[in-house]
Amino acid sequence: MIALLIRDFRLAMRAGGGFGLGLAFFLIVVTLVPFGVGPQSALLATIAPGILWLGALLSCLLSLDRIFALDWEDGSLDLLATSPLPMEAIVTVKALAHWVTTGLPLVLAAPVFALLLNMPAAGYQPLVLSLLLGTPALSVIGTFGAALTVGLKRGGLLLSLLVLPLYVPTLIFGAEMARRGAEGFDTTTPLLMLAGITCGTIALLPFASAAVLRVNLR
Repeated sequence: MIALLIRDFRLAMRAGGGFGLGLAFFLIVVTLVPFGVGPQSALLATIAPGILWLGALLSCLLSLDRIFALDWEDGSLDLLATSPLPMEAIVTVKALAHWVTTGLPLVLAAPVFALLLNMPAAGYQPLVLSLLLGTPALSVIGTFGAALTVGLKRGGLLLSLLVLPLYVPTLIFGAEMARRGAEGFDTTTPLLMLAGITCGTIALLPFASAAVLRVNLR
């Protein structure tokens, strides 16, 4: 499993799906928002949690189609399917590699981007915590979507249409946790909901993704 994880790291960097692409897109979203809504500091501080979470979500979406595509094209996915490693473990490793190369850099960069949107300092810790809890769910859900569309030509648009509705609960509770933290309110409820969503997706979706891959490989 460790060898597969290292291989996926190398593939992500080589194929342009590493942390640089996601961070660049995240920065573009954060930079363009003040041009669209105006330079009012109070308004930017109000919408900052939602904008940061939306930017992180879209940044994670960019590299989802590469999770299985490269393995499908060179036949590696067939070899992995016949290896002693369970398909559920392979899917989990793929999701972990995507989170480390895409989600984790966004979590680390979020406080810097929050500064650009004039977000109150009190909201930095809840923002980082919400992204740390929520982005693994985005990667796992995205892996499920990638398994559904593997082998389809130009399946990136279909993947986005399938995955985005599933992202909505994570977006709602993640942004709400960051917003409550920035305004000084209690964040326990959205924190627990976000943690529950992430734990549920990690517990269930690898099995669903593995089942879908077995059907696609027949």
